[in-house]
Amino acid sequence: MSAESAEAAAGGQTQYIQHHLQFARMKVGESDFMTLNLDSIFFFVLLSSIFLFFFIRTARKATAGVPGKFQTFVEMVVTFVDGLVRETFHGRSKLIAPLAVTIFVLVFLMNFMDMLPVDFLPWVWSNVYAAAGHDPHHAYLRTVPTADLNTTLGMALGVFLLIQFFGIKHKGLATFVKEAFTAPFHAEGTVMKILLAPVNLLLRLIEEGVRPVSLSLRLFGNMYAGELIFILIAVMTLGATLSSGMTYVMAPVQFIAGFVWTAFHVLVITLQAFIFMMLTVVYLSMAAESH
Repeated sequence: MSAESAEAAAGGQTQYIQHHLQFARMKVGESDFMTLNLDSIFFFVLLSSIFLFFFIRTARKATAGVPGKFQTFVEMVVTFVDGLVRETFHGRSKLIAPLAVTIFVLVFLMNFMDMLPVDFLPWVWSNVYAAAGHDPHHAYLRTVPTADLNTTLGMALGVFLLIQFFGIKHKGLATFVKEAFTAPFHAEGTVMKILLAPVNLLLRLIEEGVRPVSLSLRLFGNMYAGELIFILIAVMTLGATLSSGMTYVMAPVQFIAGFVWTAFHVLVITLQAFIFMMLTVVYLSMAAESH
């Protein structure tokens, strides 16, 4: 391969990867300080609507007799999550089980978008973009909302607010504030309590701050890595085409690599949805319990 061909191949692969990692952004205001990732918002709303439609429809049409296949599936998911909630959350709340089901299914659906062919939806969108009279080279689209840190951080902040709400609701405002200054280090005597109060407050702030950060980064990191690996697998055939015309040689390799990673990634997307749900339930359970 000549130096010019190698450089052209590397440049084409780099542009391909950069294009697939670019969000469809819209600026808010004149500056670039705040932007909206329209593709993440669109798929989040779309998948949320699909989840609500099918689960509400199934609940309304549920029968006491022999259930249909989809009703059976929904009942299995709800029963599985409800059992985990009963084992983990020791307080009383009608919100926890529905919240856990919503988080698990919605996060799984968003993660599952990573299983679609890398170029399919971007190709559809580029054709729509071109039909509207725009340059298709600027038709950016990322289809995995959980590969966007804004999405995962937004969900984690929602969980963070729920944690504070549960703490105040189950303990009362006075006890909630008192625990911030008296736990984890307890002391006898007024002087020691005053001396340890700043330390306890600092540890409490760190503990509360770490929770949304860890929730969001764990999910984002795994899904971003999975998305990037799918893109790199797609680049295998692209690189062969641009460099030496070895498409027919590399295509089977790409298929095998894509199949193996897809089979493994099914476990990843399910596990990440499960972890996000379980940590949310655990955090809420800890917030409802007194130290």
